[in-house]
Amino acid sequence: MKTHIRTTTILGLLAVASGPAIAGVALASPAQAALSPAAYTVGALCSTPWPGHAGCMGLRLVAKAPRSVPDTRALAHVGRSPSGEASPASEFKEPIPESLTPRMLLTAYGLSGSPPPASTQTIGIVDAYDDPTAAADLEHYDSQFALPACTSANGCFRKINQEGAEAPLPPSNSNGEEPEAGWAQEIANDIEVAHGVCQSCHILLVEANSNSYEDLFTAENTAARLGASEISNSWGGAEQEGDSPAFNHPGVVITASAGDDGYRNWLAEPEARFTAYPASSPHVIAVGGTRLLSEQPSGSWRSETVWNDGGEGAGGKEGLGAGGGGCSLFFAAAPWQQHVSDWSSVGCGSNRAVADVSADADPYTGVAVYDSTENPEGDKGWGVIGGTSVASPIIASVFALAGGAQGVEYPARTLYENAVKAPASLHDVISGSNGECLRPFDEKTRASGCSVAEEAQSCAAGAICLAGPGYDGPSGVGTPNGIGAFQPSSTPSGEAGGGARSPQPVAASSGVASPGTTPVPAAAALLTPVLSALRLTRSAIAALNRVRPRVSHVGFAFTLNVAVRVRVTLARRVRVRGRTLWKIVSPPLTTSAPRGRDSRHLNGRGVLSSGRYRLTLTPARGNAASIVFQIG
Repeated sequence: MKTHIRTTTILGLLAVASGPAIAGVALASPAQAALSPAAYTVGALCSTPWPGHAGCMGLRLVAKAPRSVPDTRALAHVGRSPSGEASPASEFKEPIPESLTPRMLLTAYGLSGSPPPASTQTIGIVDAYDDPTAAADLEHYDSQFALPACTSANGCFRKINQEGAEAPLPPSNSNGEEPEAGWAQEIANDIEVAHGVCQSCHILLVEANSNSYEDLFTAENTAARLGASEISNSWGGAEQEGDSPAFNHPGVVITASAGDDGYRNWLAEPEARFTAYPASSPHVIAVGGTRLLSEQPSGSWRSETVWNDGGEGAGGKEGLGAGGGGCSLFFAAAPWQQHVSDWSSVGCGSNRAVADVSADADPYTGVAVYDSTENPEGDKGWGVIGGTSVASPIIASVFALAGGAQGVEYPARTLYENAVKAPASLHDVISGSNGECLRPFDEKTRASGCSVAEEAQSCAAGAICLAGPGYDGPSGVGTPNGIGAFQPSSTPSGEAGGGARSPQPVAASSGVASPGTTPVPAAAALLTPVLSALRLTRSAIAALNRVRPRVSHVGFAFTLNVAVRVRVTLARRVRVRGRTLWKIVSPPLTTSAPRGRDSRHLNGRGVLSSGRYRLTLTPARGNAASIVFQIG
């Protein structure tokens, strides 16, 4: 979700036996050295989103010095001329051998012998904007790895807009300006990973008009309406108080990435901690991230740890990546989650915990992806992609291999039941933490600068950020070991007699309904909140023109169509490690606002220095509105 560069450690790479190449790709040999954080950095696929918009959760591996690193034809970073113009686009014609192929993923997760499902499954991929080369790139990917062709001509692949039509498609913003650039490579990742894991599945790509939540929610409903049996969402942002009905489609498997910024988003902006949504929705399967290691030469699963590389990089100059997760502030945990044996140690009380399940997400054990549309750096062709953007389509595709939901209204229940009844059907991830670590890692040993115990201090050593036997927040119930955990362990009969109670409603004050319930909103809640006409008050404009005004001088007026709670944040534009971001400068304010015109002011005695500021108001269950102003 960020545009900054990250550097990541690695303990090993997944590889299969050396020998004949797959479709011309030389596989990694047992003696092959691991990719080094001294040689590679990690960059986000998509730009940082504005309020009310989602960011994609894909990361790409980039060589720091392409000429000095072997096999960087798939990892070179295009240089720029002194004038700032990009050099001609680099076309990377072969995948780097160390990147994970479909065969490697299937072998590691025990899926290579899984028969195709009895009926054709359709995996819906929901993303923003258009990848104009998506169909051709998927065809190229399939040819490279000798997969069954998935094309529009044979009916396997279909691309539509958020309303369900094949035209007009959204604009492509692959190499556009902030805040929305870079979604084309995310789309390529999602469809190729999905088809690489479930090679008999159809792929339905639904492209939202933009990365606004409103458009993405429309696309989500369209995917369900048009028959997707599984829907993967590799995007998200901060939680909202109300859960969108776009994710409440009983009988459809809906997966969502837990994020790439660690426990409660600590790697992003420290003042703006949150658990990612829609992963925190009680209606979806939240997917966390791991670092996957394999036995050599067999390629079979050896171990997995929570993906967290800790520290600020060598010399404290670069950011990192870590699997997301945390306790929801607004949604209750479903009974099947609260009934895990170690629930009391998780630390979420009765609230929803993220994640439910996990899969490989470390960019240094990333997957091979082909996209011939230029990315924002001017590159195209093969690349190595990681992040929970990879983990979400993996899990959606394993569910597809298992035949989909198979009558279970909310298929997360299937995972929790099988974790108890068939524990061998999952790899239990018992080591690591996605908690905060600000110390530099050791580039020689590739070890975090913090111990696991130090990382776990973020959550008071609770299981919500610390892996251990059984359920934990970073990895959920574990990672796939075949398809057994994804098949119902009992016959659902309207959820009765299935061994688990239907979820109970969340406390009425939250305005949220849990899975399996019908919300009974107050009359006012029947309307979607719309906040408009946001402006600074006259007194605020006068005060902010003075030298060093106080936070409390920031007064603002707005109009609401319905009485609702509103969250207010004030952020200042700053430069951190060569990138521009908005840093929250005062504690967020949450207030109840009436219908119609109203005015408020911020609290606090802090003084505002010169700079550009952004005031954002977010109504519960509604879209955010912002204004930007200058001081000094």
